[in-house]
Amino acid sequence: MVVKVYGPAYASPKRVLLCLVEKQIDFETVPVDLIAGENQHPDYLKLQPFGSLPVIQDGDYTLFESRAIIRYYSEKYKTQGTDLLGKTMEDQGLVNQWLEVEAHNYHPPLLNLVLHIMFSPHFGVVRNEQVIKESEEKLAKVLDIYEERLSKSKYLAGDFFSLADLSHIPFTNYLVGPVGKAYMIKERKHVSAWWDDISSRPSWLKVLEICK
Repeated sequence: MVVKVYGPAYASPKRVLLCLVEKQIDFETVPVDLIAGENQHPDYLKLQPFGSLPVIQDGDYTLFESRAIIRYYSEKYKTQGTDLLGKTMEDQGLVNQWLEVEAHNYHPPLLNLVLHIMFSPHFGVVRNEQVIKESEEKLAKVLDIYEERLSKSKYLAGDFFSLADLSHIPFTNYLVGPVGKAYMIKERKHVSAWWDDISSRPSWLKVLEICK
């Protein structure tokens, strides 16, 4: 059964696509235009009652929230494709720890930058320079912690690429691209090396090609 992924043009669904490519799982994509409000259509809300992206359909199984989806497929197909969870319970603990860091420390200030720089005035967001300044300062502090961590290991959870790294890729791609703040990555030696590594993975290049 081919997995159906909704909203491939946006960063959170790309997180799911990236995982599926790494795990060698077949999928197809279904466009959803947020700016046109397609995510508020009754048919879509039956799948995702909050109107957010992404959502997947896998046969008669439906799941939303990108980090839940990537955990699900990484567990279900653990021995297929890239092992994104780690070999030991300790590895898995660290993967989940850094996934939580990404969700609760890294993502919120980066999302503010994306919304206020890339998407204003859509979605009711009015560009606010103070929010941009404060969000950059918060993200810089998180990246300083990453710099320390990545001075000791190649990837966030250790010396293996995992969901912890994968989950950062789509939104960081916004940061270094249309948000215009690549210097936040480049001025940190170990973060920069980590980003160069993970953003050049064949899986990410394939996702970018699919979503052109």
